[in-house]
Amino acid sequence: MAEESAPRAESDTVTVLLVDDHPMFLDGLCGVFLPPDGFRVVGVATTGAEALALSVSAVPQVVVLDLGLPDTSGVEVTRRLLADRPDVRVLVLSMSDDDDNVLAAMRAGAHGYLVKGADREEILAAMRTVARGGAVFSPRIAARLQAFFGSLAAAPGQQAFPGLTPRELEILDLIASGLDYRQIARRLTISDKTVRNHVSSIFAKLQVNDRAQAIVRARNAGLGT
Repeated sequence: MAEESAPRAESDTVTVLLVDDHPMFLDGLCGVFLPPDGFRVVGVATTGAEALALSVSAVPQVVVLDLGLPDTSGVEVTRRLLADRPDVRVLVLSMSDDDDNVLAAMRAGAHGYLVKGADREEILAAMRTVARGGAVFSPRIAARLQAFFGSLAAAPGQQAFPGLTPRELEILDLIASGLDYRQIARRLTISDKTVRNHVSSIFAKLQVNDRAQAIVRARNAGLGT
C-alpha cells in the first residue's frame, strides 16, 4: 500500500494578500491560491488604503495587486507598502502592459508583473518564483523590456536630454524620424491621447513651442537617424 504524502506544514504555506477593486475578479482570484498548492489568502482589499492596513494586520508574505485602484495607484501602494514592510514580495497583476506602468512598478519595487488573463498555472508559477525571492514577468513583457532597454543603451539622446523619461525619449526619437502622433501610437501600441500627453511634457521640458522646434533639437542630438 503506497504511503500517503505528508500534509504541508502550516509554516510552509505562503500567506497572500489580494488587492483589486473588482469584487468578482477577487472572488475568482481567491480560488487560485489554495493551501494544497502552498498558498493561503489572509486578506482581500479593494482600495490602496485597505491594502496598506491589511499588509500590517494580516502580515502577508506576498501581495498580489492591480495598478488601477480607486483611491491611489498600485505603484504608490507598492512603494509605501515596501517602505513599511521590505520583507513583503509584490506581484502586480494588471490589465495594462504599457511600458510606463511596467517600469513604474519596477521602480517602486515590484518583484513581478503579469497581465490579467494569465492562466492559473502561470499565476501559481509566478507566485512560487516571487515567494522564493525571484523576479518574474510574463514572456511578452520580458521580451518588450529587453528590447526597450536595449534601445535605450544605444540611444544618442540619453545624455542630451537627461530630464526626459525613457518613454518620452522614445517618442521624441520617433517624432524626429518623421512619424506623426497616430503612427507613433500604433508603433508603441498606446492611445493617441497618451502620445499627445507625452508630447506636451516633452515640449515643456525642452522649452520648445512646437513640433518643428522639437525635431531640430532632437536631430541635433542625434535622434531620428
